[in-house]
Amino acid sequence: VDRIDYTKGIPERFRAIERFFEKHPEYLGRFTFVELGAPSRIHIKKYRDLMTEIEEAVDKVNWRFRTKTWMPIVFLKAHHTHEAIRPWYQAADVCMVTSLHDGMNLVAKEFVAARDDEDGVLVLSQFTGASRELKDAVIVNPYDIEEMADAIFLAIGMEPAERSGRMRRMRANISEYNVFRWAGRMITELARLRLAESGAGSESAT
Repeated sequence: VDRIDYTKGIPERFRAIERFFEKHPEYLGRFTFVELGAPSRIHIKKYRDLMTEIEEAVDKVNWRFRTKTWMPIVFLKAHHTHEAIRPWYQAADVCMVTSLHDGMNLVAKEFVAARDDEDGVLVLSQFTGASRELKDAVIVNPYDIEEMADAIFLAIGMEPAERSGRMRRMRANISEYNVFRWAGRMITELARLRLAESGAGSESAT
């Protein structure tokens, strides 16, 4: 699930999927990656070029590995509501967030929040803010295609007990560190800075 943006590491993700199938052909016909991609800023040439690059990457993998009844990548290029996305989160064995650089990245947390069955594996870029909180995700360097391919293999083959334990801990984390806790921390920090500035002003005036 992504907004089509050059920061999201989408071409790198598809190269990792291609490498995964090269290394593990036993998964041909058994693993399908669904990309829900929302077009973004298509009036800007850089973003149109990115869309072309992504579509070409999808075509390359699909033409190389597809069969008469199966395609490795399904690219759903459209804007989707949260209500439409949630069933995809709940059905996925693996969710990949491979941002090259990002803020918090809400997709990672939305996936975890949707998994009330305490199943599924999150593969998460080390360059997202969420990676500092969701330590039970499989953390990857999105610039390292081999590492991401290996992470897909690890995630798919993870034992149910480990999957459940990781997801349970991540769900506890997002429940504890929710938006209200975040807002409280921000207000506390702003108040601390304001007091520090007031103190500095008083000292300079004496």
